[in-house]
Amino acid sequence: MPEFSFDDLRRFPDVEAPNLFAVDASDRLILDEAADALSSAAPGEVVVIGDRYGALTLGAAGLHGATRIRVQQDALTGERALARNADRTQLAGAFESMAFDASLVEGATVVLMQLPRTLAALDQAAALIARHAHPSVVVFAGGRIKHLSISMNEVLAKHFSELRVSLARQKSRVLVASRPIEGAHEDTMRSEFHDDLQLWVAAQGTAFAGTKLDIGTRFLLSFIPQMQVHPDVAIDLGCGTGVLAAEIARARPEARVIASDQSSSAVASASETMRLNGLEGRVDVVRDDALRSQPDASAGLILCNPPFHVGAAVHADAALGLFRDASRVLRSGGELWTVFNSSLSHATTLRKIVGPTDVVGQNTKFTVTRSTKR
Repeated sequence: MPEFSFDDLRRFPDVEAPNLFAVDASDRLILDEAADALSSAAPGEVVVIGDRYGALTLGAAGLHGATRIRVQQDALTGERALARNADRTQLAGAFESMAFDASLVEGATVVLMQLPRTLAALDQAAALIARHAHPSVVVFAGGRIKHLSISMNEVLAKHFSELRVSLARQKSRVLVASRPIEGAHEDTMRSEFHDDLQLWVAAQGTAFAGTKLDIGTRFLLSFIPQMQVHPDVAIDLGCGTGVLAAEIARARPEARVIASDQSSSAVASASETMRLNGLEGRVDVVRDDALRSQPDASAGLILCNPPFHVGAAVHADAALGLFRDASRVLRSGGELWTVFNSSLSHATTLRKIVGPTDVVGQNTKFTVTRSTKR
């Protein structure tokens, strides 16, 4: 087997650019802090949560000999990047991708983890580990210092009685948690009822905006009466918790509605949102990379509140793949309704990729456009 090198790892099929990387200093520091634990772990005792493109999983296997690693990644592009990088480094048999549930961590003695963006996501992961992993489990959770907060220490301290903070290295730190507290509360899904919409919203910890309504989504909702009246198929592209899909399903009861997202947390959240609102038979929730699984010219209406970040970096390409797939999937005369930060030049991009695009709404922060497929 060739010697493992981080230089062999790529982000593809996620966005690639000179300022975007498949591995960073926090990946290396997590692996270094966990080196002794990894070397003594038995097959199947190592778990990786939140690996972005495979650096933690393949580093644990290639540098420390870990085998039968259990891996959970929220983004579908991350899963695909890990699979490609594993083939490239000849480590494809070292791991198994799994769902975020008890089976992911049962019996684990070592957990490697990129710290998530939200405290709710960290709380849910810590509770799952504390309740189901081996009592001797040690969690190595790291990230860039600029993204860390003392509140993360407090969340981990709810579930583990010992917490150590590593020395800083290359602007990164690792929180090392051990001795899980018995009776750790496990709540992988939360819900909230919104009186103004008469709508339940459910969310797992990593779902964007949680159980709240993102203000861009709320602005786009106000334009539903102006959208195509009789779409055969309507799609909520990048559905998050499924608010747009739920509302378009209620407003267009004759349409087949699809809620699509690459995030496993979003798909679980949207599915629960539909169940709580009695819409599970009306809305198909799918995990997909953009709209890869949808046929050409198959939809009359697509709604999209696209991301403007790739990881922690603001990057225009974050939305381009969604726009291209929306254009492919829209039938002639179909409509793409998009909401985005008014500082972005998406309207010009949409005219080039989809077709005639009108600005139909604008407030101090957001712009809503309607693009009609040529």
